[in-house]
Amino acid sequence: MQFAARVSLGFTAFLAAVLLAGCGESRTPAGDASAGRKVYRHSMDEAPSSLDPVQAANVYANHVAINVYDTLYSYKYLARPYELKPNLADGWPEISEDLLTYTIRIKPGVHFIDDPAFEGGVGRELTAEDVVYSIKRHFDPATLPQGAWLWQGRVAGLQEWKAAGSDYDQPASGLVALDRYTLRIQLAKPYPQLLDSLAQGYAAVVPREAVERYGAQFAMRPVGSGPFRLVSFDTSRILLERNPKFRQEPVDLEAEGYDPATQGGYGLERIAGRSPPFVDLLEMDFINEPSARWNSFTKGDEVQYTTVPNEQLDRVLASRSPVRLKPEYEERYHSFAAIEAGFIFQVFNLNFPEFGYHPDPGQERRNKALRCAIIKAFDWEARNESFYGGIGEVYPGIIVPVVPEFDPDTPRDSITRDVEGARRLLAEHGWNAQNLPVLTYGTTGSVVMRLMFEQFRAWLKEIGYPTSKVVLRQYATFGDISRAWKQSELPWIAKGWGLDYPDAENTLQLFYGPNGSPGSNDANYRNPEYDRLYEQASVMLASPERTGIYRRMNRMLIDDCVAVTGLSRKRIHLWHRDVIALPDREIVGGFFLKYVDVLDKPAAGGR
Repeated sequence: MQFAARVSLGFTAFLAAVLLAGCGESRTPAGDASAGRKVYRHSMDEAPSSLDPVQAANVYANHVAINVYDTLYSYKYLARPYELKPNLADGWPEISEDLLTYTIRIKPGVHFIDDPAFEGGVGRELTAEDVVYSIKRHFDPATLPQGAWLWQGRVAGLQEWKAAGSDYDQPASGLVALDRYTLRIQLAKPYPQLLDSLAQGYAAVVPREAVERYGAQFAMRPVGSGPFRLVSFDTSRILLERNPKFRQEPVDLEAEGYDPATQGGYGLERIAGRSPPFVDLLEMDFINEPSARWNSFTKGDEVQYTTVPNEQLDRVLASRSPVRLKPEYEERYHSFAAIEAGFIFQVFNLNFPEFGYHPDPGQERRNKALRCAIIKAFDWEARNESFYGGIGEVYPGIIVPVVPEFDPDTPRDSITRDVEGARRLLAEHGWNAQNLPVLTYGTTGSVVMRLMFEQFRAWLKEIGYPTSKVVLRQYATFGDISRAWKQSELPWIAKGWGLDYPDAENTLQLFYGPNGSPGSNDANYRNPEYDRLYEQASVMLASPERTGIYRRMNRMLIDDCVAVTGLSRKRIHLWHRDVIALPDREIVGGFFLKYVDVLDKPAAGGR
């Protein structure tokens, strides 16, 4: 899941109007809404650009989607490594022997929130037909969908349904409601990650009545069956309140993967046997600048959760390896540190003939040499130290450390800086200051992103790349730059990707040819052998053979000099001691928010 979302220019204009006019006027101040109520204030670094699940293409939108809507499956709150569990689904599916037919029962008695979209304003029961409708929406071009890649070519009949005009009154052969509470999914080929896909914000279940009543406004007016419902939303925060109709499901800590040895100091025992959500109001403050988030967190009466900004590491940490807080911070806050389930990376957009594919085979070979030289110029250790506190993990390729397919023995030549080697490579292939192409570097307008650009440009200068040919193009928001990525407007793309599910397939698909722009393959990499291996592995269950294929694909990307990669950040989570939680921004993501509780008084002692 990328750290950006794509919306049309027309939708952006509509969004601005809604935020400035509608939501801005109706926003309820937290102080007024919270009188006598239990409130948890979370912080995130960006605001979602849409609350419609079909556009839940970033971590910010996903955090909201899975709290105002329901998904068939979710992830266990506390289990590490991450494990799936039934959510809206009433247990695990029945799966045919050929792994192509999944029959899923849905819990009866689940209701959407009350809303004028329903007859009499009373939320009706959620049914299997709602799940069918919600997934179909990803194959309706009118919705500007972002999640079709999860099911495209995998669930039978959806492409044909789209080709026939995306008529919701017409069936899709592979997606059928057998009765009110039973869903049948017919696959065109085995899809081992199907249940993981049904735990994504993309798969959140929406009612057709609300979509049709609110039209474009549905993106800002969610109507779901999740643990919370919307109170107000603008670019600085979203306020959600407890859904009084949410089903009663007491917490079984053991079933959620609770480990008292590593999780025993957070007060989680207090939620055992109780039904979430536990807070009356959930507020998410969207604070872009790390220093501003930190200031809000340390005031004590504003946001109650943050990650430690890099510029605060020396002040906060007694040790970086292992991560250990100084006593004064240990006394005030709970903490947890872990490598993210995702990575930071850069790719060349091979659709640009200056850097990628070219009708002249000789020029294409020269372009590859240019890419390889730029990769040799990149200084991952300096990037880690400058912007990630020196505690991130740098590794070659795109298989991240948190998945079982990661190979710590992959040769590290692609992440080892070699200025002389880069200069030699350029000279051997006829590149010089006069004929090197302009490299346009797109980024958002933050100070940190500008500093990253300047650092990168300085590295290229060392290998003979004129600074005048490394050009900055700034975008106002993540939504803006994401559109540029999706529309293949930039030759160089620097971004982050958070895993949608704990399987290396989720990063390998970023370079699968058919996923090219506007899909997830921003590099527009087209390698028939890579695609063949991807298609072979994508239908396989986890096995040593599949792991071997994954690692072979990883090496192909390294050898083709497609990407500058990669680094997984180590996040240090801090939260106030009166908050009962184990925060997660990764696979569990927003799922953990319904389990958060707040004590009346700060707890003494603990982790």
